[in-house]
Amino acid sequence: MIDFYGRKINYLRMSITDNCNLKCKYCMPEVNNNNEKHDILSSDEIYKIASDMVDLGIDKIRITGGEPLARKDSLEIIKRVGSLNLKDFTITTNGVLLKKYASKLKEYGVKRVNISLDSLDSNKYKEITRGGNLQNVLDGIEECKKVGLTPIKINVVLIGGFNEDEINKLVNLTVDDEIDVRFIELMPIGQAQNWSIEKFISSNVILEKVKRLKRIDCEEQSSPATYYKLEGAKGRVGIINPISCKFCDKCNRLRVTYDGKLKLCLHSDDEIDLKSAIESKIDLKQLILKSVNEKPKEHNLEKGQYIKRDMVKIGG
Repeated sequence: MIDFYGRKINYLRMSITDNCNLKCKYCMPEVNNNNEKHDILSSDEIYKIASDMVDLGIDKIRITGGEPLARKDSLEIIKRVGSLNLKDFTITTNGVLLKKYASKLKEYGVKRVNISLDSLDSNKYKEITRGGNLQNVLDGIEECKKVGLTPIKINVVLIGGFNEDEINKLVNLTVDDEIDVRFIELMPIGQAQNWSIEKFISSNVILEKVKRLKRIDCEEQSSPATYYKLEGAKGRVGIINPISCKFCDKCNRLRVTYDGKLKLCLHSDDEIDLKSAIESKIDLKQLILKSVNEKPKEHNLEKGQYIKRDMVKIGG
């Protein structure tokens, strides 16, 4: 699939639930004012969308949430999607349930996991997640190493006044293990956007604090991250700066939300209802192809144009 601007679209991020066993401050508001209820995609609908997308040229799929492993039939979904002809099949998770499920993920074709982890301090972790237990995540990371779900990618959202003092400690996770630590700028999304704007700091702080990092080439041409490395380290340090240095010109992805909406851009409220299309027996492939041609050139975060959906209802 090629969009209007000549970008090859080969990557799908598919959310299978908006439920989560954590309540991270930047992902969802403390009090959820959005009481709308939507039917979630069934396992068959998820497989239908994923299968049609693969037929159209998608060769990389990431399963997301909410917390995807919190969905009761998540392993069934992962097993079915993992049976498709994919070059890369991954999952984004908060890591809480990885100790229990890592071996099954490996068995069902998952190649790597991305783990959201914003602090290595148990008290700060409990604060940012509103009650989470850091040890559960650390145990999950160890289980991933044990079963061979490597390299592990750890995603760290940079939060002003919260975790910039842990940057060196987080970077050092890359030294002895195949772990990539990726620092991501805080994005103003959904009902938590005011909190996010207040806590924003530029990812340039990484290079200011860790001067030993050396820039390296990245084989993944469409990756949003710029990669660096400590001398002799097994893993890499990634910097993702969607606000201070947007990378829309090489965007190769689509997103499907847990309730079946196709999002052509993370930062746009425009959505195409794939679930309704399936129920109405509309030609899904033709709808997807038509939609891809309307993928916007770029986001407008720098102009203050923020989306209404909370991140938990989009998928990380």
